[in-house]
Amino acid sequence: MAYDAMSHGLFFPRASAYGRSPGADESCVREGRRHRRDFPWSERHLQCIWYDTRLRPAGLRTGSGEEVEVEDPGVWNLEAGPDFLGARLRIGGRRIAGDVEVHVHPRDWRHHGHSADPRYHRVRVHLTYFPETAPARDLPPGAVHIALKSALAAQPYFSFEAVDPAAYPLAARATPAPCSLVLQRLDADGKIGLLEAAGQERLRRKTERLAAAIEEKGRDQALYEEALGALGFKHNKRACRGLAERVSLARLRETGQGDALSAYALFCGVAGVLPERPTERWDRETRAFVRALWDRWWKLRAAWDAQLLSRSDWRLSGVRPANRPERRLMAAACLFLKPVPLSDDWLAVATSDPDRVAERVQSALAQSTGTYWDHRLAWGGSRSPKPIALIGESLARVIVANVLVPFLAAAEVRAPFERGLLRRLPPEGDNQVVRQTALSLFGPDYPPSLLRDGLRRQGLIQIFHDYCLNDRSRCSGCEFPDFLGKSM
Repeated sequence: MAYDAMSHGLFFPRASAYGRSPGADESCVREGRRHRRDFPWSERHLQCIWYDTRLRPAGLRTGSGEEVEVEDPGVWNLEAGPDFLGARLRIGGRRIAGDVEVHVHPRDWRHHGHSADPRYHRVRVHLTYFPETAPARDLPPGAVHIALKSALAAQPYFSFEAVDPAAYPLAARATPAPCSLVLQRLDADGKIGLLEAAGQERLRRKTERLAAAIEEKGRDQALYEEALGALGFKHNKRACRGLAERVSLARLRETGQGDALSAYALFCGVAGVLPERPTERWDRETRAFVRALWDRWWKLRAAWDAQLLSRSDWRLSGVRPANRPERRLMAAACLFLKPVPLSDDWLAVATSDPDRVAERVQSALAQSTGTYWDHRLAWGGSRSPKPIALIGESLARVIVANVLVPFLAAAEVRAPFERGLLRRLPPEGDNQVVRQTALSLFGPDYPPSLLRDGLRRQGLIQIFHDYCLNDRSRCSGCEFPDFLGKSM
């Protein structure tokens, strides 16, 4: 008797418990759970097939029957949002560019709520395994639907068993990028030189922008805006900069009068992240802390009504608890309410100890603040017995590389640079931009030392922003190989 998937409980009675939390709501959408019977693979298998030219089948067509030619599958997105960014295709003689979202069934677009999510508005290809046509009204204007099932069935040697999802996207890339083919002619020193040159160019451009801001706004305000933007990290950088423009450093220090809690209340009030009312799970310490903030904020609120941000201006979902803006703003309040302005402090350290300025600034940024958030990750969250840094080591390295170094250069403090500051630049934390760019330039076997060097990582980021991020240069038609060929 053939195995009947409907009665798998006879053979594997505990299999159905895998991945199911006790008391979980069975009505919630779970990737792949509903498709187990008719498609025993995962969406990640389909993503691998789309990404790898060795796996992607020939003869792809849209739901309306138009021929599809994939020029570039896009960048595999390792974060929230569409699965692939910046793909390029020819469909029925016309060229389209945009993002790609992958599902097993077309109906998953609606089930996952993508229609109401602005991150998916640039999707131009909805790639699925099954060929049912999703209602046109669900997809963004101009988007097409492509199904893989019939095209894969026509491939005589294709097998899902041969797809290794763990190898993607960083370990496997079927077709080398054009830039990697040119770079093969460079020796190790040449490749390192290229990355270090790009890294220094990135820092030079940052210095140029910061110098212009200093001339326009003054040294302290310009550094304040730059540092607050860095504290917002990638998800809330824009909102933090907007807050720094609304609440100038002069107003912050005037309101705080040396009291970081008053400055923090102003930050939270203007930012719109101060809780309106307590919840039942709050402990006594949380209630007292929020009460103290409101005692300060209600006296200030009327004067700031026209400057208020809202919670919608902030990215709160999908953000690690340690990176939430409520914690970062406390770090900013403590950083900028010190008796000595931050700019004066950094310049003094750079002058008195040029060999260790990066190390000392990084260490100072990560110090405990002695506040409520030193032991909490959320309002009313459980109290950690050990302090949790408001500025962790990874973010401190980001600030050193992207704020301290350009600031010292803009202020023309030469001693640290003459003592090798750039050679000792700490590497920032690992991220998709660095990994994807290293993979495109050097293939899957690039030396790990490339990612351990801070200046070279800056170079990878610069190359990504100069070339890989540009829609017109998604590998096909990219100008970077031409640039490399002329410079060699």
